[in-house]
Amino acid sequence: MENLKLKFDEKGLIPAIVQDHYTKQVLTLAYMNAETLALTIAEGRTVFWSRSRQEIWRKGETSGNVQRVVSITADCDADALVVEVVKDGPACHTGAESCFFQPVYVSEELKQFTYEGLYELIKGRKTAPKEGSYTTYLFDKGLEKILKKVGEECTEVIIAGGKRDKEETVFEISDLCYHVLVLMVELGISVEDITRELEKRHVVDHKVKQARMQ
Repeated sequence: MENLKLKFDEKGLIPAIVQDHYTKQVLTLAYMNAETLALTIAEGRTVFWSRSRQEIWRKGETSGNVQRVVSITADCDADALVVEVVKDGPACHTGAESCFFQPVYVSEELKQFTYEGLYELIKGRKTAPKEGSYTTYLFDKGLEKILKKVGEECTEVIIAGGKRDKEETVFEISDLCYHVLVLMVELGISVEDITRELEKRHVVDHKVKQARMQ
């Protein structure tokens, strides 16, 4: 950062693309000037310059939806920033998780799969049951049935892995992932909860490795 010279525009601003640290979802596009960038780094939370109000804008100051900063990265021309954050609530003033929720075009062929997207689809089958849906069927049967299916899929993964059959193992792991997501929805566990737990383990593992090297 010390050797990087950022390029602010003629109004002294630089665009800041805010991204969820866990899901990588783009949350909003805002602007910073040199002062609010310095405040963001000093306070560890997003602080922007409001172009409409012409004043410093601390995200979450009134709503409580604070965005804690994980990292700030400049692009190749040093005239735009990506700010990764851990958010305490929705990013959009409408109450939406992201300000970007109005599709203009989506390619059905290239549409990206995400665990978060599948999780939300499964969650929707619980909150808005659909007749004939296998997922809705599992929720109707309850936790015992869901746990039974998770156990069965674990066994199928072990059998396929034991045969060293890559294609079959991939198929069975996919089944297991789906049923685990159903269990997560049933218990109110989010994908973000799992990501945070794995991240904590990664940090601990990294510190242990460093200690061993000393």
